[in-house]
Amino acid sequence: MRLVRLVGTIAVLCCAVAIMIRVTVARKPASPLSTLTAVGNAPLKSAGPIAFGPDGILFVGDSMAGQVVAIDTADRKAAGAASINVDDVNDKIAAMVGVEPGQLLINDMKVDPVSKDVYLSASRGRGPDAMPLIVRVDHSGKITVLPLDGVKYASVALSDAPNSDPNARTNPRVVTITSMVYMDGKLFVTGLSNEEWSSALRSIPFPFTRDDEAAKGTTLKIWHSSHGRYETQAPIRTFVPYSIAGQEYVLAAYTCTPLVKIPFSALEPGAQVNGTTIADLGARNSPLDMVPYKKDGHNYILIANTARGVMKLQADNLENYQPIASPTVTDVAGVPYTTISDLKDVQHLAQLDDSHALILTGKPGPGPAWAPGPSTGPLNLQTIALP
Repeated sequence: MRLVRLVGTIAVLCCAVAIMIRVTVARKPASPLSTLTAVGNAPLKSAGPIAFGPDGILFVGDSMAGQVVAIDTADRKAAGAASINVDDVNDKIAAMVGVEPGQLLINDMKVDPVSKDVYLSASRGRGPDAMPLIVRVDHSGKITVLPLDGVKYASVALSDAPNSDPNARTNPRVVTITSMVYMDGKLFVTGLSNEEWSSALRSIPFPFTRDDEAAKGTTLKIWHSSHGRYETQAPIRTFVPYSIAGQEYVLAAYTCTPLVKIPFSALEPGAQVNGTTIADLGARNSPLDMVPYKKDGHNYILIANTARGVMKLQADNLENYQPIASPTVTDVAGVPYTTISDLKDVQHLAQLDDSHALILTGKPGPGPAWAPGPSTGPLNLQTIALP
């Protein structure tokens, strides 16, 4: 009788364990890849800023369509140390897609954090009929065009995208998305919106849900020292998440060139937030890319610019710098930096690993210093040691 009871007890316990296992398995979070439920032609009208998420997922900012598209690159093989150097990369891509080099525009550059392959967003041609392209450069320098048909993807529409105005000094639709960073299950997207304060910073949860529309972004006001006024219409040009005194911030750079900190805790849909300017890096200049890193026990941020070269910003103890909220005596104030004189004509900058970065170099276009336009000559990919 006791044996029967013991067997029965064991059976009950086994069933309970089985149920617990099934519940545990059922509650395991789905892989982000499994949420890319659409298969077919990625619905891109333009390919601007890009960013990497988990599992080889590439986010592509599509300003013309007012959306972000997440694409499975199928690029998940981990790589060790890499060094990528390719001359005339734009000429080679142009030859592959059948256009003259002057008709190929490279819009952004990022490195896959796992495979260490380089990805370039580009357009084949100019104007409204330009074809979006995503190009991959591997460790050997081999260049391939990422197929945009027959891919797994998901997309999210931006509910606050501005309307197109071709007659404006800068068509606001073109800068709906200016920069993107993925962090901790959220995609942070900067650019212009259709709100009264049109400078926007959007926080979009990922995975996207099917036919999703992102909530309105947080809109921003900053003190612009070079212009001597508060501004709400200027978009963030590039940014990085950064921890300052134990608090998480967006560290953002604008044209002409205020450096501003914005607390993550303030990013709420539809909120209006005042950013804090902590540096003025100079007028008649646009920041292009930022790379934070640590070297010899100190924190730095490398900033590539259109007119003022590549700056090495000293980023220790950023909390110690007083806010800049009135016209500065000189054109440059706040957080100190040095200019890396050896790095010239940098068009794009991306982190490769803890001690190296990639630069894409080429002669600037014929436009003004803060908006020179596409490069007029060959573009070269080069691996550099972080200075």
